[in-house]
Amino acid sequence: MTDLSPTIPCARADLPRWTGVFPAVTTKFKANEDLDIAEMERHFDFQIQNGVHGLVTGGSLGEASTLTLEEKLEVAATALRVSAGRVPVLANVSETSTRNAIRYVEAAAKLGVQGLMLMPAVLYPADTREAMANVRTIAQAAQLPIMIYNNPVSYRVDLKPEDMVELADCEWLVAIKESTDNIRRVTDLRNALGTRYQLFIGVDDLSFEALALGCEGLLAGLCDAFPAETVALYKLMQAKRYDEALKIYQWFMPLLHLDVSAKLVQNIKLAEAMAGVGNEHVRRPRLPLVGAERERVATIIQRGLDTRPDLSGLF
Repeated sequence: MTDLSPTIPCARADLPRWTGVFPAVTTKFKANEDLDIAEMERHFDFQIQNGVHGLVTGGSLGEASTLTLEEKLEVAATALRVSAGRVPVLANVSETSTRNAIRYVEAAAKLGVQGLMLMPAVLYPADTREAMANVRTIAQAAQLPIMIYNNPVSYRVDLKPEDMVELADCEWLVAIKESTDNIRRVTDLRNALGTRYQLFIGVDDLSFEALALGCEGLLAGLCDAFPAETVALYKLMQAKRYDEALKIYQWFMPLLHLDVSAKLVQNIKLAEAMAGVGNEHVRRPRLPLVGAERERVATIIQRGLDTRPDLSGLF
């Protein structure tokens, strides 16, 4: 598919066209809530060894709201050190003001991150004019490729296709993380914008549908515990081997639902722990799951582990 309107500026040719599976990595803590750098080093390398195509640090799943600016930078620096150029590292921007975001992205750029994922300013539900000005100002300050994170369900700011058209003249904007929870939006974006932006789906349990509609990537959560299966799903869809992809997706679906929850951090950290690739330490006010809630989630995870698909011979 090509750009449909000659009035929409093309993407800058020298900036990356990200594709593939980009996990929103969890931030690892020790029992006392300090950052656990060694555990993050192991986990980030585990993701890359299992074929992911990028890492995104300090997102919602990375408990960004509990991290200081310096801690967010330390997590990004850890990912850069582990990646060592094997995959791009994107630092998520989730500040309460444009001013704070500029301070953060300038420091992240100095670290050498290959790009940013940009959420709207958190806490304040900006209107469209404010939200677009926020995007433009941060992009200009960062001078880095940016994936716009559009999640009106959680953050009450919705940049619609016509807003993305208006933002298309901002040269640093290269991708959209689509998280409206409305699968129709993927086709609306394509019809309005052609291939101006790379599209990533940010809702785990819409992965198959979004890839079938032409999304170039997954910004994935359960990938933290199940990277090989997530990458296999993506590769099968790219190869148009839909029947094989659907079997993995149907096995995966109960687990993927755990990403669409106010307790997604605790759910996914429990999945990491049960899969043997992480621990459940979170930073308060979050607490690990307990009681019937924990039993329900653990049952879903254990069932997934017990029936894990055999990926050998697929590729």
